[in-house]
Amino acid sequence: MIARTTVDAVFDAARVEEVIGDFVQLKKSGSNFKGLSPFSDERTPSFMVSPVKQIWKDFSSGKGGNAVTFIMEHEHFTFPEAIKYLANKYGIEVEETEQTDEQKQMQDEKESMFLVSKFAAEWFAGQLKTEEGRAIGYSYFKERGFSDETIKYFELGYSPDQWDAFTNAAVKAGYKLDFLEKTGLTIIKDDKQFDRFKGRVMFPIRSMSGRVLGFGGRILDSSKKAAKYLNSPQSEIYDKSKVLYGIYEAKQAMAKEDLCYLVEGYTDVIQLYQAGIQNVVSSSGTALTTEQIRLISRLTKNITVLYDGDAAGLRAAIRGIDLILEAGMNVRVCTFPEGEDPDSFAKSHTESEIRTFLKDHAVDFIRFKSGLLKDEAAGDPIKKAGMIREIVQSISKIPDEISREVYVQESAAILDIGEDVLFSTLAQMRNAEVNETRKKNRREQESQTMQKVPNAPAASVIDRREVLERNIIRILLLYGERDEEFIEEYIQEPDGNMIEVIKKKESKPVYEKIFLDLQEDEVEFSNAYFKNLYPKLIDIFLMQGKIDVNTVMSELEDQEAQLIADLIMDEDRYQLSRWEEKQIFVKQKDDTVATYVTDTILNFRRLMIAEKVKALYTDLKSSVEEDNVEALTSVIDYNKLNQHLGKRLNRVI
Repeated sequence: MIARTTVDAVFDAARVEEVIGDFVQLKKSGSNFKGLSPFSDERTPSFMVSPVKQIWKDFSSGKGGNAVTFIMEHEHFTFPEAIKYLANKYGIEVEETEQTDEQKQMQDEKESMFLVSKFAAEWFAGQLKTEEGRAIGYSYFKERGFSDETIKYFELGYSPDQWDAFTNAAVKAGYKLDFLEKTGLTIIKDDKQFDRFKGRVMFPIRSMSGRVLGFGGRILDSSKKAAKYLNSPQSEIYDKSKVLYGIYEAKQAMAKEDLCYLVEGYTDVIQLYQAGIQNVVSSSGTALTTEQIRLISRLTKNITVLYDGDAAGLRAAIRGIDLILEAGMNVRVCTFPEGEDPDSFAKSHTESEIRTFLKDHAVDFIRFKSGLLKDEAAGDPIKKAGMIREIVQSISKIPDEISREVYVQESAAILDIGEDVLFSTLAQMRNAEVNETRKKNRREQESQTMQKVPNAPAASVIDRREVLERNIIRILLLYGERDEEFIEEYIQEPDGNMIEVIKKKESKPVYEKIFLDLQEDEVEFSNAYFKNLYPKLIDIFLMQGKIDVNTVMSELEDQEAQLIADLIMDEDRYQLSRWEEKQIFVKQKDDTVATYVTDTILNFRRLMIAEKVKALYTDLKSSVEEDNVEALTSVIDYNKLNQHLGKRLNRVI
């Protein structure tokens, strides 16, 4: 267990905008920050971070919380793991009691796989210090020009050329064979077991937060009939289509420079990083995927693809361009002189020379693609027509209309062809895509229509009571400690004459107004979460006169903390739509807090009256005739009160 003092120290030190900024590119939006959701595929920001309230809300997925819950959601950490991660980030010493054997057994399967991978990375790195490791693995890395500091930073390692050296070491250290197999580190065949990465230098592959997900291994003996590079197989924690090698090391530089360099191999990343170019990642030898592009888009919208100058490298660059464009990213391509690749070029040049080369030779994708295809189609009109269609096909992938038009104009100048022809071709391609999408949707709808849906659920009905309860909790969280001027009504009946309503202005804290009014009406919440939250919040206000949302969230259950984040950040949701740019100005509840509070309470009272009247009518149906007069009198009185409350609510806000 982690000591409470450590947990408190982490909550005090962690700044939500700093923590999330390591994973998502945030931009200032009023008093908040906004960015693209890290939990869904989107092009318009719906992810809000509030530095003042120290919480975040993702409107696309519905998730929200504080710095700790973000790490738990994004990295699939347990609460203790998230605390340890943040403690490490902020240099806080973690105090905890030693885990028992029983607690270790309770670790879930996924966590066990992470632990096995972490052990493996450390063990492989340690093998570089053995006689065999120094002679083979360490020597290879030094030949590549990697410094000791770089080898240590990327935790490079070596797997001995023995059938089960790693497996035996892991089992001896207490790791189960089952998890060694599930991570792909050990292969079990019949009653035999052997190491997958036998006789290879090792490259740990990390998540954005630094957890080891899998490995890449390079064989050094060319005489062996085996793949040069071998990756960990697909597992519960490793999916090569969703991972980028070097993302953990590159994320801060990518966000800071607002640019990502994309290369092919592990050594390309390491060599460039060692040379001072830190905003570089690799697709690990696999074809670029939409998931990998989405990972980059969290940190920057700009990608420069760096590939070898040979034909294979150029074709690989072309394959990835359309995917990057389709994601709404800005893409440039930089190719190296023939015979060079990012690894060799970085090894033989200084940081200044590399940066100058990348700046001077990185070209827009239109110029790159047209130049490449132009050479292939030289003197052949049929090939040239095909080349032009291929370029327009790429442009059609761009979601932004203005960008498409600019690229068409530039292509027309480069290819020496009329803009109208290109625009016409572009329109045809986009129309074809739209029609195909419509056909696909129609087929899906027809398929769904043909299926009989048993017991289809009725349309959801808005629960007015739940909405009002939600508003009351939100008011307490946002404005509870504020002093506001309320108009209170007191009923007087002087000398037996007609009832007189006295109105009086009174200044009091918002939480006091809510507490006293709801207590007077004997209001009881129906929603389980609100029913549990309300007394907790009122108790804090009554004792302290104010509330620290971040502290409260740290002491609540996950679902309650999530609910608080939802309630608070819903207030800022309108910012995401940029209404001001559309000349639509939103009236803020913050400007009329007293009115907002009063209206919410009055509406709650009207709802309670409606429920009372409904109950009375139900009783009337089953009561004897002599009881009807009293019940009808109560109904009339309640209706009069309801009318009075309605008049009070009929105000211009």
